[in-house]
Amino acid sequence: MTSTELKVTKRKMKTLKIIKIGGNIIDNAKALSVFLQQFATIKGPKVLVHGGGKLATQLADQINIPVRMHEGRRITDSDTLDLITMVYAGKINKAIVADLQKNECNALGFTGADGNTIIANRRPINTIDFGFVGDIISVNTHILEELIKSDIIPVFCAITHDKNGQLLNTNADTIASELAIGFSKTFQTELYYCFEKNGVLEHVSDENSVIEHINTESYQTLLNKGIIADGMLPKLTNCFKAVNHGVHKVCIGKTAMLFNSSATYTSIQK
Repeated sequence: MTSTELKVTKRKMKTLKIIKIGGNIIDNAKALSVFLQQFATIKGPKVLVHGGGKLATQLADQINIPVRMHEGRRITDSDTLDLITMVYAGKINKAIVADLQKNECNALGFTGADGNTIIANRRPINTIDFGFVGDIISVNTHILEELIKSDIIPVFCAITHDKNGQLLNTNADTIASELAIGFSKTFQTELYYCFEKNGVLEHVSDENSVIEHINTESYQTLLNKGIIADGMLPKLTNCFKAVNHGVHKVCIGKTAMLFNSSATYTSIQK
């Protein structure tokens, strides 16, 4: 198939939105309820991916499970894995699904083990042993596509599996990106990372300094200048992997970008 034929095929595909929400929404019950009410009104196929928020850390403190982080990533020993599985796949995921049902949006909660949808390998030990953290190796969208055809919304938490009985903690941004890539064979996929800022900021302290467009060339310039650093680095790594592997549109910003055509956000391009 030529590039022109591929573009025509893509235009004929249905658009599927993959929407990832982070802790700033999950940690605020009122904000989460408002978002889910709005999410239910989005027309067309859609998938929701959520992070874990602060609840797992709060519960870990209460039951004396040490919380260890490295460069913003959770080190996951067996006790921590048990805790976050209960919180992510249980408390948070099922509360979101129940709220969507309240808004007449039929939803089904998922880990990567459910329907064998996301398979990962335990991250190898280099300088840091991250424990039971998974790096995704494959995404199976067949069962998800059948659900979407029946107007059922998959809701994913940040848990995958290795197909050998082991659950793994996996970054929710990565899950969203890999799902978007996986679905891009049958849908024109759009990936939205919703967080507390209006987009990627040129000046961290200035909410209005949104960089509205970032491509591969400008991204390297921003890296060299130190404008993009810390927690934004892995998020943008996932963004660029998505746009370079068939995802039609990738955006970063507040949830307003989903519902307000005049909202400011950052668009990631090749």
